[in-house]
Amino acid sequence: MRNPKLTQKEIKNRISHLDPLTALNELHKIRDLEEADVDKLIDEYKKKAEAFEEEIRRFKSICIYENEAYQKGYKYIAGVDEAGRGPLAGPVVAAAVILPSNIFIENLKDSKKLSSKRRDVLYDEIRSKALAFGIGMTDEKCIDEINILNATKSAMEQAINSLEIKPDIIFIDALKLDHISIPQVPITDGDNLSVSIAAASIIAKVTRDRLIEEYDRIYPQYGFAKHKGYGTKEHLEAIKKYGICPIHRMSFVKKYI
Repeated sequence: MRNPKLTQKEIKNRISHLDPLTALNELHKIRDLEEADVDKLIDEYKKKAEAFEEEIRRFKSICIYENEAYQKGYKYIAGVDEAGRGPLAGPVVAAAVILPSNIFIENLKDSKKLSSKRRDVLYDEIRSKALAFGIGMTDEKCIDEINILNATKSAMEQAINSLEIKPDIIFIDALKLDHISIPQVPITDGDNLSVSIAAASIIAKVTRDRLIEEYDRIYPQYGFAKHKGYGTKEHLEAIKKYGICPIHRMSFVKKYI
């Protein structure tokens, strides 16, 4: 006696955990072996598979620097990036991330090109898959004392020094660090060109955003949760109305008070 055909729900459950290419192959097997009606799903997954293949090509294009380093014998590559150089308030945060070779993380790219929801998902995935990651932070008082460039470098050095695995080489977005003896490769526009730097940009951005959201509960009149400390019209109007708060960077806001 022939087994009953799979229902659409059963078919979707079978492929729900698969990437689009694998799911498409599975749908063809279901159609051929179990004579189930999956033509509509096959058409749907053909489009998804094409988009997934394009995403794989894009991801490979931002692994070029990493692959060249692996070919030269480097094993542990740390990507380093920062978040928060421009805001009027809060710290500058840096992250260092060492990813495994041959990794694939869908939609991993410069944090500025992602929605906050997507960044949160990738933040968790990067942390779970990274060989190591570290975070550094320089607060607003130190920024006022040593300037934002030096504060950014300090945060980056903290992030590198907090890594549980010592990197063999560092890819860094545009800057060169003076107090790190590990070989460095400054890459202009690195968060768009290096998968390691892109991963670091997401870790730094999400870490800082969550911290600023905590500050928003302490100083709700400034709207920090919305603008994250950047100089928006709303933020500037709040400064004029309420003055400054303890997390404002005096060197950034003095012209507004």
